[in-house]
Amino acid sequence: MTIRSLAEVGARLEEAVSGLPERATDSAHLIDQYEEIAIQVLDSEHEDFTPGALHEYLETFLYLKRLELGLVPFPDPREE
Repeated sequence: MTIRSLAEVGARLEEAVSGLPERATDSAHLIDQYEEIAIQVLDSEHEDFTPGALHEYLETFLYLKRLELGLVPFPDPREE
């Protein structure tokens, strides 16, 4: 079993999305592209990591990407 670093997964996810032939038309489309690639990564590499680690990393990565793209209000008005 090959153990890969989670940082490497993030870098490869960024590279895969930037290499897609179809350019995102807006932030929602872009996050959809990230999610599609993240699912593929999870399906193909989950056994290379401690159970649950890759899933948690990808969920966090996608949440941060949503914040960057303005798809999640910050600070969350429900937490104020």
